[in-house]
Amino acid sequence: MSVVIVGGNERMERQYRELCEAYRCEAKVYTKESGMSGKVGSPDLLVLFTGTMSHKMLQGALRAIKGTETVVARSHSSSMSALRGILEQHTVAAAEA
Repeated sequence: MSVVIVGGNERMERQYRELCEAYRCEAKVYTKESGMSGKVGSPDLLVLFTGTMSHKMLQGALRAIKGTETVVARSHSSSMSALRGILEQHTVAAAEA
């Protein structure tokens, strides 16, 4: 399963990737808008940490996946616990489908 995380804390990028690997997911993490443009692709899951991103960055991420079957998960918190909850919810659902 491929996961793209947009927003979050820059110093936690490595931890986000490691947690995704623990759930057998390949992850891309974009904490800044400048590195994201044109690189989102069409992941299985798009995680938006809305508390740490600009409105412009949010709109850009949603525009990048428009027309794809990507599932969008939003969380105001950008904590590891919030990401763990999202991954548990969506990876279990993907395993059952």
